[in-house]
Amino acid sequence: MPEKRKKPANKSRRKPATARAAPRTRASLLRRVSYWSAVLLLWGGIAAALLLAWFAYDLPDTDMLGRGRTSTGITFLGANGETVGTRGDIVGATVRLREMPTHLVNAVIATEDRRFYSHIGVDPWGLLRAAWANLRAGRIVQGGSTITQQLAKNVFLTPERSIRRKAQELLLAVWLEQQYSKDEILTLYLNRVYFGSGTYGISAAAQKYFGKSVGALDLSEAAMLAGLLKAPSRYAPTRDLALARARANQVLANMVDAGFLTGDGASAASRRPATVRASGGAYGVQYYLDWVVDRLPDYIGRPDADLIVETTLDPRLQLLAEEKMAAAFAKAGTAARVGQGAMVVLAPDGAVRAMVGGRSYAKSQFNRATQARRQPGSAFKPFVYLTALERGMTPDTMMRDSPLIFGDWQPRNFSGKFAGEVSLEVALRDSINTVAVKVSEKAGRHRVIDTAHRLGILSDLQPTPALALGASEVGLLELTTAYAPFANGGRAVLPHGIREVKTAAGRVLYQRHGAGGGQVIARHDLDAMNRMLMTALQSGTGKAARLPGRLAAGKTGTSQDFRDAWFIGYTPQLVTGIWFGNDDGRPMRRVTGGGLPALTWQHFMSEALAPMPSTAFPNGRAEGGDLISRIFRALGGDT
Repeated sequence: MPEKRKKPANKSRRKPATARAAPRTRASLLRRVSYWSAVLLLWGGIAAALLLAWFAYDLPDTDMLGRGRTSTGITFLGANGETVGTRGDIVGATVRLREMPTHLVNAVIATEDRRFYSHIGVDPWGLLRAAWANLRAGRIVQGGSTITQQLAKNVFLTPERSIRRKAQELLLAVWLEQQYSKDEILTLYLNRVYFGSGTYGISAAAQKYFGKSVGALDLSEAAMLAGLLKAPSRYAPTRDLALARARANQVLANMVDAGFLTGDGASAASRRPATVRASGGAYGVQYYLDWVVDRLPDYIGRPDADLIVETTLDPRLQLLAEEKMAAAFAKAGTAARVGQGAMVVLAPDGAVRAMVGGRSYAKSQFNRATQARRQPGSAFKPFVYLTALERGMTPDTMMRDSPLIFGDWQPRNFSGKFAGEVSLEVALRDSINTVAVKVSEKAGRHRVIDTAHRLGILSDLQPTPALALGASEVGLLELTTAYAPFANGGRAVLPHGIREVKTAAGRVLYQRHGAGGGQVIARHDLDAMNRMLMTALQSGTGKAARLPGRLAAGKTGTSQDFRDAWFIGYTPQLVTGIWFGNDDGRPMRRVTGGGLPALTWQHFMSEALAPMPSTAFPNGRAEGGDLISRIFRALGGDT
């Protein structure tokens, strides 16, 4: 039986089925894409909303804008009422926009935010432009933050660099634009922004750098201040005037580019660059200000407002002290191996008129006038001889200059010789060591220590035989203070640099009262000590410090191996102490107290006293006239 043939498959019927399936597949794919896109958009929106909520949740308190910037800046006034320095943050008085020169406002807008009056607080085009400029330069040359963003950052946020902080900055900038007008935002910005050197606000900056009000700023000065906003510390004219002027020229170019200024106007301003107000002794006075700041909490506790501190500093004497110390370093050169030095100038009542704490404050803030402790050498001897006078000796008491041995220690004279019988006055005049030790032993070491402490020495003193030769370390300020009773009639004093402290609003927090610790030297002993110390200066080891036509007294001091050289001297008007040495105790090359210190003292005092009348020491004469009166008359004084 023949096999039946199978019918061929009908291919024409299968094709329509496949054709119908393709549209269904594409539709299904589109539905799936649409579905998941919607899901992603939904969850992305939720995530964005949550992220935004997280950024906004702990935004700073916006009331901070109304309260203003909290500061504890300090302005220091000299004894003449002039500003001698500042510390901390100084916030200027608020200046309204209409009180600011137009060229100042234009300089800021041209440099910081040219689209300020058209954006909503955030400038996307500005961000893109800055990103492109930075990409082309291969480094950051432009910032994309608007003035509104900078205000938000300065007032509300910390310096932290993070995405979260940047998002908060953007949110706050938009909020500020909703709450304030453009002019109000610009006013807030210019009164809050940092201008370097511890100054906040355009008013403080104008006063700090140029000594004038905001309204008086010329174009060059306005350009320099606007240039500070990018990097206040780097471009501060008090730090690098040349760099500040170069930056100001860039601001002028920005103003031309923005259409605020003609090319000729920019060229004219560039030819007349801003000149920064001079601040004499700016670095040297910092030692003094450090000393005052350290003592402020003792008088007023922790300050919570801007302060004005009236000091005892005499700007003329301060500048003179810095000049004479600089000249001394130059004179000594490297051959003498004099690395450091310090000077303290007191009024006889203990008011500190000037202070130099070292060779360069910029290189070392260690204050050698107040913080260093060094061996005073023979500058300690006046306390030995005063103790002897109080025990019944006189300047004419005779002592023998001869060898003396204490176990393994033997005092030696600088000359290497012995003079035999000498009076106490001659022994102090010639700084004879053996006699000083004998006097100390006879008067009593503990009594010598008591005398030194009574007059103002605060450091611990060791009751060894070498006490009389200044073996125990003391500070320059305390040693100079301890000489003040010789100059003021025998009264102990406290060294002080603060007369009054008040808030910027005028509330007095502290006023100095009182004159010190009372009488510590009897009159007859005071007269004798002044006589002996005048002789030491006029014809002894300190004769390089002589002041023609004036009464002056003082004592030299040189420690072992020339490690320290001192001269402490006084007149009825000033008590001045000078020290030279090295921080590490290295010996100098034969520098003695009668050399560089005495010469520097003489150079300083001759000019410092020039405007002051010549007078006698208080209680410095006995009935019928004494040696001091006779010397004073011989010098041309009127007793």
